[in-house]
Formats: sequence, C-alpha cells, structure tokens
Amino acid sequence: MEQLGRTLFRLDQGFELQFRLGPTLQGKHVRVQTNYPAPGEHFDRHTFRALDWHNPTGREDDSDKFCSLDLQIAGSYQYNFGHGREEKSGGGYVVVDPVLRAGADNHHVHLDCITIQTYLSKCLGHLDDWPDRLRVAKESGYNMIHFTPLQTLGKSRSCYSLADQLSLNPEFSPPGKNYTWTDVGELVQKLKKEWNMICITDVVYNHTAANSPWIKEHPECGYNLVNSPHLRPAWVLDRAIWHMTCNMADAKYAANGLPAQVQNEGHLNAIRDVLWGQVFPKIKLWEFFQVRIESAVEEFRDLTKQKQRDQKKTGGKQGLKIIQDPKFRRFGNEVDMDSALETFVPHSHSTQAILEACNRLWGRLEEINKEQYQQMIHHQEKAANCIVGNVVYERLADHGPKLGPVTRKDPIVPRYFTFPFEETSLEDDLKMMDQPDKACHFLAHNGWVMGDDPLRNFAEPGSNVYIRRELICWGDSVKLRYGDKPDDCPYLWAHMQKYTEITAKHFAGVRLDNCHSTPLHVAEFMLDVARVAMPSLYVVAELFTGSEDLDNVFVNKLGITSLIREAMSAGDSHEEGRLVYRYGGEPVGAFVQPSLRPLVPSIAHAMFLDVTHDNECPIQLRSAYDSLPSSAIVSMACCCSGSTRGYDEMVPHQISVVKEERFYPKWNPDAKASSPGEVNLKTGIIAGKLALNKMHQDLASKGFNQVYVDQVDEDVVAVTRHCPSTHQSVVAVCRTAFHNPKHHQYRKEVPPMFIPGKIDEVVLEARVIDRQAGTYKKCEKYINGMPEYTVEIKEHIQLKDSGVVKHAGVTSKGSSEFVQEIVFERLTPGSVIAFRVSLDPRAQELVGVIRHHLIQFSPKYKLGSLPDQHTPTILETPLAQIMSKLTLADMNMLLFRCDSEEQEEGGGCYNIPSWTSFKYGGLQGLMSVMADIRPKNDLGHPVCDNLRQGDWMIDYVSNRLVSRGGALGEVGKWLKGMFHYLKHIPRYLIPCYFDAILVGAYTTALDTTFNQMSSFVQNGSTFVKLLALGSVQMCGVGSFPALPPLSLALPGVPYRLNKDTGKKEQCCVSLAAGLPHFSSGIFRCWGRDTFIALRGLMLVTGRHLEARNIILAFAGTLRHGLIPNLLGEGIGARYNCRDAVWWWLQCIQDYCSLVPEGTAILHSPVVRMYPHDDSQPHFSFTQPLCDVIHEAMTRHMQGIDFRERNAGPNIDMHMKDEGFNVVAKVNRYTGFVYGGNRFNCGTWMDKMGESDKARNKGMPATPRDGSAVEMVGLSKSVVRWLVELHKKGLFPHSSMKIHRDGKELKVSYEDWNHKIQVNFEKNFYVSHDEKDPDEKHPDLVHKRGIYKDSHGASSPWCDYQLRPNFCIAMVVAPELFTVERAWKALEIAEKKLLGPLGMKTLDPDDMVYCGVYDNALDNDNYNVARGFNYHQGPEWLWPIGYFLRAKLYFAKKLGKETYDQTVYLVKSILSQHYVHLERSSWKGLPELTNENGQNCPFSCESQAWSISTVLEVLHDM
Repeated sequence: MEQLGRTLFRLDQGFELQFRLGPTLQGKHVRVQTNYPAPGEHFDRHTFRALDWHNPTGREDDSDKFCSLDLQIAGSYQYNFGHGREEKSGGGYVVVDPVLRAGADNHHVHLDCITIQTYLSKCLGHLDDWPDRLRVAKESGYNMIHFTPLQTLGKSRSCYSLADQLSLNPEFSPPGKNYTWTDVGELVQKLKKEWNMICITDVVYNHTAANSPWIKEHPECGYNLVNSPHLRPAWVLDRAIWHMTCNMADAKYAANGLPAQVQNEGHLNAIRDVLWGQVFPKIKLWEFFQVRIESAVEEFRDLTKQKQRDQKKTGGKQGLKIIQDPKFRRFGNEVDMDSALETFVPHSHSTQAILEACNRLWGRLEEINKEQYQQMIHHQEKAANCIVGNVVYERLADHGPKLGPVTRKDPIVPRYFTFPFEETSLEDDLKMMDQPDKACHFLAHNGWVMGDDPLRNFAEPGSNVYIRRELICWGDSVKLRYGDKPDDCPYLWAHMQKYTEITAKHFAGVRLDNCHSTPLHVAEFMLDVARVAMPSLYVVAELFTGSEDLDNVFVNKLGITSLIREAMSAGDSHEEGRLVYRYGGEPVGAFVQPSLRPLVPSIAHAMFLDVTHDNECPIQLRSAYDSLPSSAIVSMACCCSGSTRGYDEMVPHQISVVKEERFYPKWNPDAKASSPGEVNLKTGIIAGKLALNKMHQDLASKGFNQVYVDQVDEDVVAVTRHCPSTHQSVVAVCRTAFHNPKHHQYRKEVPPMFIPGKIDEVVLEARVIDRQAGTYKKCEKYINGMPEYTVEIKEHIQLKDSGVVKHAGVTSKGSSEFVQEIVFERLTPGSVIAFRVSLDPRAQELVGVIRHHLIQFSPKYKLGSLPDQHTPTILETPLAQIMSKLTLADMNMLLFRCDSEEQEEGGGCYNIPSWTSFKYGGLQGLMSVMADIRPKNDLGHPVCDNLRQGDWMIDYVSNRLVSRGGALGEVGKWLKGMFHYLKHIPRYLIPCYFDAILVGAYTTALDTTFNQMSSFVQNGSTFVKLLALGSVQMCGVGSFPALPPLSLALPGVPYRLNKDTGKKEQCCVSLAAGLPHFSSGIFRCWGRDTFIALRGLMLVTGRHLEARNIILAFAGTLRHGLIPNLLGEGIGARYNCRDAVWWWLQCIQDYCSLVPEGTAILHSPVVRMYPHDDSQPHFSFTQPLCDVIHEAMTRHMQGIDFRERNAGPNIDMHMKDEGFNVVAKVNRYTGFVYGGNRFNCGTWMDKMGESDKARNKGMPATPRDGSAVEMVGLSKSVVRWLVELHKKGLFPHSSMKIHRDGKELKVSYEDWNHKIQVNFEKNFYVSHDEKDPDEKHPDLVHKRGIYKDSHGASSPWCDYQLRPNFCIAMVVAPELFTVERAWKALEIAEKKLLGPLGMKTLDPDDMVYCGVYDNALDNDNYNVARGFNYHQGPEWLWPIGYFLRAKLYFAKKLGKETYDQTVYLVKSILSQHYVHLERSSWKGLPELTNENGQNCPFSCESQAWSISTVLEVLHDM
C-alpha cells in the first residue's frame, strides 16, 4: 500500500479531490479518513472522519466508486485508508494553497503574481517613518513585504534573536510615544488596502535570545544540565575551551608557540597540541561513560556469594549489559548485575571459583572502559578538527570575518552554553555542574549542523553534536526545549502560542525561520493556532534539507505554501536558467488537460529570490552589472519572485542581520544621486526592477503559465512566458555579467535570435550603465548603494525604436509559421530586452477559430476564441449531430481497425519512421499514444515531432474517413475542415491543438457509441463502457463479406454497392476472434470464438439485430449437424470441431432470453448452403431456424461420423491422417455428447503438435476426446431449454427420430435431459470417498472434491486433470451440480488455477504443466516444443469469466455472507482487468498470459471472448 508522506500534492481552493480505489483495493471494505474538517466544523489535526463512498452507477462494480472532498480551506490535510483489520494501509497529505487578497476591492493576488521584498525591521526606524521607507517597495513594483521579526531584540542585536516574543520592539516608538501591535496592524492594513501590498513576517520557534528575561525565570524552557544531563560532558568541554581562550588572550601559551593572533599553519598545529596535550587530558571526558570497576566487581562478588541469579530478567541469555548513568556522572555507569551473573557464572561455590569469575568480569569491564575511552578519543578528534576549522574560517579565510586576536570578546570558537556567573577557574566551574540551582542556567545555544538529519533534534539524547563541536553555533541564542507535548513544558508552549496569535492576527503570512531545525510537532501546533486567527495563512519557509523528499515532509506536515529558492545558488547563467524552468510553469505548447484527471505529484511552490537577506551580496561575488539581468531571469519565472531591500539600490555588501544598525533610505522622487538617505527611480536598478515586477505580475495574472528557457550562449539566457489561450508570449533576453565587463573579455557579437510570430512591441529594454555621481562611500547613518551605476531603460516602444536591436527581419518557416530574426547591436553585459510577441495575424485568427469550434466540447476554449467569418458548411453542424448518423459498424472504422484490417482495405495503420506504427488506423490508435504523452506534456515524443515536421498524420486521419464516403465521410470532412485551420498555425502549437480536436472527436464518438447500446452500458461504469468498446473493436464490416448471405425475406439486413462490381451486396457485421492475429481474411471468423463472445459483446451491449444476423448466417452453414470451426465465408469452412455447434445453440438460447420477443428468431428463415452433407454451396433452400436446431440435435443423437473434405496437408499440414476423421455422438445411457479421437482436438483446447524435432507433430496436446465437461453442460442447457420451449409452444419438436439397429426410434428431449441430469455427478464428480462405487479409475485420482475435465477419454488419466472447463458447465447448467460440491470444487480451482488475469489451463501439480507459451521454441522437449503447451498451463482469460459467474451463482445459494465475500473477491480480481484495459494501447484484454500474469508475446493483444466473458460477469452482478 502506498505511504505517500514524502510526496507532495498541491491544489488550489475550490477543487474537488476524489479518492478512487486502486486495483488492489477494489472489492474490499475500504475506509478513507481525513482530518479535513466537515462543513461547519473547525480543523483539528488529530481528529479524523470517515468519508462516504459514492457509486454513480449504483452497481456492484467499483471502478467508478469514489469519495470526495470539496477543498475550500487552506492548509495541509492528512488522509489515510485501511481495509479489514488494517487501520492504516496507506496515506498521505494534500496541501491546499491559500487565497491572498489586497486592495480596497479585496482582489485575489495569485501566488505566482507575488513580488516580495525583505526588510530588516530594525533598519526601518520609528514607526512614523515606515511609510516613507516602505514606499520604496511600492514604487519599485513589489506587492508583498517581508518584515524580519518586529519583537524586542536580544543583546546581540540579531534580527532573529528575540528577547521577548510578545512585545513590540520599543525602538519603533519615538520619544513620548508607545506604539503597540495594534498600531503595526493598522499600518499593515493600510498597506494592504491603499498600496495593494500584503505583509508577512517571521516566526522564530527554535530559539530565543540568551538574555531573554523569561528564559532566566524559566530555564526549563531550554536544554540545561538538569533537564538534559546528557549534555554535561559537552558542557565540560565547552568550559575547558573557554578557559583555553582566556589563556590565549593572556598569552599563557606563548611558550607553546600559540599566540593570541592566529596567523599561520604553525599556530593551527599549536592549537591541536594544546587541545591534545593539556585540555583533553585534564577534563577526561571518557569518565562520564565508564564504570567504576572496583565497586561493580565487589557488588558482583557479594551477589555471587548469595547465589542470586534471576534468569527471568535475562531470558537465560548471556552477555554483559552496561546501564548508562541517566545523570551522566563520572564513572556513573552501572553493570546490569543480572546479566553479569548470567554471563560470568562461577564453576562452583568455592572461593577460588568466585574469584576467577570476578577476575573475568574485571577484565571485561576494563575492555568496556577502554572501548568508551577510544570512542571519546574519536569524538575529540572530530571536535579538534571542528575547532581548527572554525578558527581558519573566522581568522584566516579570505571570505571570513577575520576577527583578529583571540580575546574574551572574540573567543577562539563560539561558546556552546550560557554561563551567567562570574569568571572563575575551570575547577570551580566544574563544581557548579553538580549544583542544580546553578546548573539549570547553563543553557545550550542553538545553531545548525551541516549535513545533519533535519528530522532529528541534535540537542536530544543520542546526538553527539555538542561534544563533537559540530554545531555552527549562534552564541546569542538559546535552543528551546519543548518536549513532546504542551504538558512537557507548559510555560514555553503557552508563551509561543501567544506569540503566534499576535503574529497571525496582524499579518497575512509567516516565514518559518530555520524551519528545518524547528521540531515538526511544534511547528504543526503553532501553525494550527495561526490558521485559527488567519485561515488563509501564507506560509513561507527556508529549508536546507538537501533533499526534495525531506522538503516534502515539512511542506506536507506544515502546509508550507512556498519554499525560498535563491538565484545566487547558481554558479553560471545556464544554471540560473535551469532554475527558472525547474520552479514552475508548463512547457510552451503544452496539452490541454481534462477537468477530471489524476492528481500528480508536484514540487513545492517556489519563492524565487535574486538574493535572500541572510546571504552574501551578488555584487561582491559577481558584478554590479549582473544585478539587472539576473533579476530579470528571476522575474520571468512562473512562481513567486522577489528580492531583499538593498539589492535594487546596489548596496555593495551584505546587509548583516546582526551588525547592521543603519536605516534604510526613504523615497524621494526628487532625490539627488549623491543623497545617501533618499532613493528614487534613478537609484541603482530600481527603474528596471519596477518594470520587471510589473511584467512579472502581468504575466501571472493573464495566464502566461507556459515557460521555455533558451541558453543562447554562455552569457545570454532567453526566457519565454506563453499564454496558452491567447498565444501571446513575452520573451526576455538577458545578458548576464557574472564577471565585471571592465576586467573580463566578453564576446563582442551576440548570436541572432529567431522568435516565432510577430513582435508587437518591446516591453522593456534596459541595461546597467555608469554615471557621473561620485563613487561609493559607506554612509554611517543610511544603508546606501553605489551612486556610480543606474539603469538606462525604455518601455513599451516599437521595435524600430530599439537601441538594442540592430535589425529585425521576417522570415518564413514553412507555409504556416513566420519567424522574426533579431540581430542585436547593444545587448551588452548587464542588458535586458523583453519582447511582446503575438502569432502573426493570420495564425492568430486561425487559432481563435479553432478554439471557437472546440467550444462545443468544452467551455475552457472560450478564452481566446474568435468567430469564424467564413465557416465551411460542414463545420456549421455540431460534430455530435454528424456522428449521430453513424452506426456501430461505422464506429468500428472511426475508432479502431488494426493494421491487417486496414491493409485489407488497401491501406494500413499510420507509421512513424524510426518509431513504430499505431495499433489502430482509427482514433483509438492515436488516443492510446496521446494518453501517455498528454499528462506528461511529453512534447519531445516522436508523435509530436512528426506533427511539427509535416501534415502527414493530420491528412491520414481525415483522408482515411473521407475516402469511405457516407456518414463516415462527413466526419472526415469535419476533421478536414478543422485540420485546414490547424495546418496554418505555428508548428509548435500543432500537437496541442491536434490533440484537442481529436479528444473532442473521440469523446463525441464514445458518447454516440454508448447511446446506441443497451441501458446496461449507458448507465454502466467506466469499466463496463471500456469493455463495451470491445464490441465496437471486434465487430465490423470489411471489404469482402465475411458471412454467408442471409435470406432476402429477412428484414434489417444491411446492404451496400460492391465497389468493384457495382452490385448490391449484404454487408453484415462479423465478429473478429482477436487482434491482430484473427482480424481479417479467412482467419477473422471462427464458429467457437464467435459464439463464446457473442453473448457479452452483442447481446449484453444491445446489438440484437447484428447478433441475429450472425446467428442466422452461421445457421446457414450447418453441415453434418455441425457449424464450422473456421468459417471461411461458409465456402471454405472446416467442420473439425465438436463444440462450436453447442456454443451456437447456447447463443440462440441467450438471444431468446435476453432480447425482447427474442423467441421470434426461432422462426426466422435460414438460407441453407448445404441442405445435404454432400451438397455444393447454393442459396436456394430456406427453412426456419427451429428446424435447423432440431436437425443439429437429431444428427448428434443419430451420431455424426465423417471424414473432412480434402483431408490432408492442403487443409492441415500438421495433422495425421486419423485426425481428419470427425465423430460426434450421444451416449445412449448417459445422454453425454462424446466424440473425437487421440489424433484430433475438437474443443477449444485445440493445439496440434508441429515439431519434428520433438516428435509431437500431428499429435494433439489436448485431444479431450470422450465427453468434455463443458460440452456436456452446454448440451444439457440446450436440451433443457428446448424442453421448456416446447412446453410453451415455442418449439415444434418434442423428440428426435433416429435409426438404430435398423429400426426407427423416437428419442424425446425430456428423456435426454433426464439422462444427463442423473448421470452427470456420478461420472464427473471425484468424490472424497475412496470407495466410491461410481469411480471407475480410483488409481488415477490425485485430487478429490473436483469435477473431471472429461469422461471416457482414450487416455483415462486425462479425465482426471484439473482444468477450468467445469466452470462453464456450472454457468450454463447449474442444475447438474450439488451446491456444496460445486462450491468446494470452485475453491480448489481458485487456489490452483486462478491467475492475475486468467485461469491456468492445467493444474500446476500436473506433470506436464508448463505456464510459459513460446510458439517459436523448437527443441526436443515433447511437452513444450513449438508451443505444444498452449493449453497446458498458460493462463487464458475467457474461462475466468465463467469461473467468476459460477462463484457468484453458487455463493448466492449459500447465503448473503458468502455472496458478499464472493462479490469482494470478484471485484478484486476484475480490478486487474480494469487496470489492464486502461493501460493497454489496444484497449482490450489479451487472449492469454504466461504464468502469474506475465505478458505472452505470442498472444493476441485483444481477444473477443476475453472481453466478452468479463463483461458478462459485470452484467451478472
């Protein structure tokens, strides 16, 4: 079962989410539970409710069964499902995005419209000054502001080290005022309503400032040495390192070569020497993990003398256990004495034996203590490396802060714990560790651990982060200790809950600072609180898990809306472009997806920033000139975008969240460039960013959700945003400047670009330029940028007025696509140009017309549609009206026809060179392929490539139908009309619109098809409809009549003009046996296959007239009392099977019972091709069907015995001479039909040996001579039916006249019926009674409680083989079976024969069983060579229908409980067929599979009887 906790599913509010049963769950009692609240209820993460199931068809079939959620509330919601005793078999999450609103009109701000700017709140000054400083964001085009925390800051002044989470920073209040959260909230609302700006702020849950007053009062809220004694060894090391700092600062290590100023490798080595020579040996950290051996051994000695051993505690297992001291005292670990007593047992009670045991224990404890010592040495090695690495970064590295000498203010490494006491000696420090009133104030600092598991809390027991010095420590913060639930630390949970409520009350969203280090359960709780105050809360997070799967864990559990992503992570322009493609949007030319579609996993929505506020400045790492083009690339991403204040003003350094104390400049439109405290549009790249932000918002709001990224050269990236409804595009060409152009040699020429369509305007062109405004000097009061740079910008100009483009020429790429070639003149490093592009006017008009005509299929095409001013007549008629004139036989041509059928018409299925051919010439051939391409938007697929390259496929689809003429020709003309428009739009759009046209045509065809079928199909499930399509797939009319002619007096027979002779001829539908092997020519129609499939494919689906015609056509071929095996149009028929006639008779019975007034068929005229066995084919003799039936019955009762005509290799090159002798009779004593011999195979298991090498040529693998069980059942069914018909006066014959022993006899149908009834179980049931008097061959019995496969076989052991054929008899003649016996036999069949899709054709326990069919294998193995095992194990599908129908019938006899259980079994089994049907490109069920459902390459891909019998099961249900 699927556990999808790490898979992200995102949906917008307003969607309906449906849960549907997968194949493994159909037929089971499945419970779906969710914590999404019921209407009117409040969300509670831990409260789940069960969803109700809906079944639109109201039938037992589960394929359409679903339960649903109407998603109207933002957040993350969990679902799980279970069945039977399993509470939770699987589950996952669904994240519902919030709806953000702004402005006086409260308009919706789409997530992808967001342009956000971050402000360090402490740099905004007094609240009165905020509007002037925040106006910079408004005038720069941003619509969201992110404030770092607004609370009172801690001693370090870090924006994220909060002294009091509940109080507003007093610095925001000028003298004489005391602003509150209410004032902040009013300002936020003002920005929202008047400036259309949404405000969010940070929440910091995992730490507080070290000087927070409340942490001093409640030290239990942090990790201290009292509540977290496992940290005592790490604290000791931390104090020792602090004293090492003091000694370095006081020059006490000078003699060791270690000065306060660390300057070189020698000094680093000296640090290592001091650590290993003085620090580590002095503090002896290993002692915290060791055992005091003397006392432990002494205790052991005393217990040994007392002879105390308790095996119950150890389970009698040896092995010494050491118990870690929970208080982590030196030598505090204890020995588990029970394990010691069990492990070190004295040999006797003597003193010497006890001493030896004590010595062995002593030795083992020394080993354990040594292991702990070695483990600690390993930790200390890691600690030493981390300390030295920290020193290198902070004091030596060029990219580090270069702190200078070691002092108490700047220690050698940051401290890991607070120490709020006067400085003393290390020895005195260590004494405090055992004083709880002081030890509780030694609190662990927070930080982050590189490469650590974000789901693990590094401060909890089991982690060695602190002792190994792996923490990159924030020395101004204390890590908070929540415990598992509010009761574990009531004050902390209550405090943070209030903090959350204040924040959510005033802000539209929150940014989860350091989300990956925040305990998940804490964040879940707090965000639940926040969403009570702000239901549509926007949640942003920074995550550094290094894994998308792990990111999804946080996104799912917390309902994170957007994850922060940064362009600065890209090392070059190519990677920057890749990030744009990665973070959102569909490909240009993407397919239109259906409204009801599978929910597919997605990536987290991105907040893509050019730089974040806590990372290095791009100007330092790249160049000032890159600020604009990189910002443009980010702005073109189809997701939220943004920046941090200072980037646009080109501040040339990182604005430190800790050290920065200056104020942001204010907005002044008239400010001078030299004024550091004011900015305007001429400052930095502000003018460029304003244009980019407006463009970003415009693109998202107008649906430009398709993205294409083109790496033009190593520095130039072109990003296209495309609108799929209007087909307008915006193409931004950005020339990055990762290196300063003043020092780096860039290429002078930029490659020309070819832009499809017509350039309407240049949206903007801009570049960073130098200006004479002085050079940058850092202002002491304001965060000022570089005045020497500004942006040169033009907006909304014509191409001819561009200063960047040298030349724009129009070229034609084929007849339908116009391309503008752009030659650049001044696309210098640091430049951006954006074009607004439309299709050329003609193409734009044609796309609009196509969309107009597609509205008949879906209203989604209204946007961008244009009325057709010159609509062709054919397109004025809705396609549904045109298709309403099609017959189901026409639908066979429209939708299906495999390659051999197409070739018979002189064509073939469409072939794509170097790829493959479609399975069908009709629409299904394309739709099967597109079903895989469409959801993936796989525009690189060979089909899409073929469509872009030429019109061949388009012409094939329409011309194939136009050439047919009639109603099909009209459909072809409609498609041709649509394709005329399609051919003249840009080639990149052809795949999506070709697919849209085909989807409309296909769905209309399906609707039309089902409307012509029975109510069972019309009201049926998706599964039923898919199976019913098999009727259309298999039933068609070819170029040549497949059936013999029917009586001219018969109404409802279709006619046509022969295209060669011009004469009128019948064109009845015939039923193909299977695709592709048995679909055309003489191999299309088989008597047995036709009538096994006819009930399901024609009677159940309501195709009664066509079924009648097929029944009567075959009736006309009756000869020797048999109907043909291979029909061959009747003229080339072979009468070599004994069972086809019984299937035909069964179908007549089914016709009479299923079709209204169906018994009328009994009097329908039949044209007898062979009035006598030796007649030549002629069509003048006619008789009613009832007489033909009677003749077939009489001939069997008389006895059929003849030799096939033209016997020999001309009709069967493999059969031995004896095999051409056909015998079919009725046993006078039992009433069983019997016949055949060991050289032929007259039933459906008809494999004839073909291998000379294996010497099985001419030998049937399964002769099944004698009385085959299904034929006995079929004959019983027919005889019983005829008896009943006669009693009702519907059948004129009560008996048959035969000649026996020279006398004429009458044999009544009633007598025949009775004989079969009384003799069946005597002769077919294998009793559990070993002395059963009816058992003729007890020595051959190998399974009891089953029904034999045959009776009276020439090889008696064949009778006793377990095969699935008895199930057929159970369905057609259930009266032959005792209910209990039948049920047990079915259980055995289920256990032994049931496969995933079919039934094994032979018991796997049988010595000749082989489940893999390989018709190409020719070896010396008699049993398998040349596919000899065709019916000796491979799993055939059609018998499973009879097996399931039998199960349902007899289960109902056994009561409701058994029946319900059987229904679940049937659903579960059929779900596999449903999945296969959905996924099969043939849209069918195969003939057979190899063992355990494996694909068999020699099988027909779609077999008529396989589809039919499964459909019959659903009809029975």
